[in-house]
Amino acid sequence: MKTGNFTGVREFVFQGFSNFQDYQLTLFIVFFALYILTLAGNIIIVTIIRIDHHLHTPMYFFLSVLSTSETFYSLVIIPRMLGSLVGLSQTILLECCGTQLFFFLGFGITNCFVLAVMGYDRYVAICNPLRYSIIMNWKVCVTLASSVCATGFVLSLVQALCIFRLTFCNSLIEHFFCDVRPVLNLACEVPVINEILTLVLSLLVITAPATFIFISYILIISTILKIASTDGWKKTFATCSSHLTVVVIHYGCASIVYFKPKSENTRGQDQLISVTYTVITPLLNPVVYSLRNKEVQDALRKMLGRKILS
Repeated sequence: MKTGNFTGVREFVFQGFSNFQDYQLTLFIVFFALYILTLAGNIIIVTIIRIDHHLHTPMYFFLSVLSTSETFYSLVIIPRMLGSLVGLSQTILLECCGTQLFFFLGFGITNCFVLAVMGYDRYVAICNPLRYSIIMNWKVCVTLASSVCATGFVLSLVQALCIFRLTFCNSLIEHFFCDVRPVLNLACEVPVINEILTLVLSLLVITAPATFIFISYILIISTILKIASTDGWKKTFATCSSHLTVVVIHYGCASIVYFKPKSENTRGQDQLISVTYTVITPLLNPVVYSLRNKEVQDALRKMLGRKILS
C-alpha cells in the first residue's frame, strides 16, 4: 500500500446519471422535492419529540437521534448531486471525496447501530416491562447514543484512511457520490487488506446489527403471542411495526449494495439502489413513524394547533 504523495489523479469526475441527459431536469425536480420533504420530515420529528413531554421516553429519544443522523446523512450526498444535475461542477477534489466518504459512512454506520439500539429498547419494553425504566434509564440511553455515534465515525475513519492511501489511476467515478466500491474501482491496485477490511466492516455494520434485531424480534413475537387479549396483542405489535418497516428497507438496501459480488456490479443497478438508500430511505423514517404512530400524530396535531392559535 502506497503512502507517499499522490502524483497521479488529484480529482474525480462523477459519471452518475450521464445516461439520462434528457431527463436531468426532471430528476432534479423529483430529487429536490424528496430532499425538502426529507429535511422537513426529520426536523419536524425531532422538534415534536423535543417539545412534547409525552414523547420524552427512550424510544422517541432514539428516534430523534436517528432523525438527526438521517438529516446530516442526506446533507452529505444530495446537495452536490442536485448541483451536478443542473450543470454545476461534476468534479470533486481527492480530499473532498475522502471527506464525503468519511461523513457518508459515519452517518450511515450510525444509522445501522441506532436501529439496533431501538430494537433492543423494544425488546426490553415488551419482554421485561417491569424493569424497563431501570434498564433503559437516561444515563444508559445517552451512553448508548454517544457510543454508537462514536463507533460509527471511528469505523468510517478507518475505512476512509485505508482507501485514500491508495494510488488512483482513473478519475471517472461511475456513480453520483464517493462510495466505497466506486472509489476502490479507480485504484491502480486494491490490496487484499482493503478487500478484507470492506468485508469485515460490512459484516460488523450490517450483518451483526441485523442479526441482533432479528433475534430481538423473535423474542418479542414469542412474548406478544402469550398476550391473551387481542387488543393488547395489536397495541403491543403496533409499537414495533414502524421500527421493523424501517429496518427491513434500510438493511435490505445496504445488504444488496455491499454484499453483491463484484462480477454482478452494473452501473444502472448500483445507481438505482444507491438512490434508494440515499434519497428514499432517509424520507421513510419520518413518513413511517408519522403515519403509523398514533403518539407522534397526536403530538403533531398539538403542535399545529398551538401554532394556529398563536
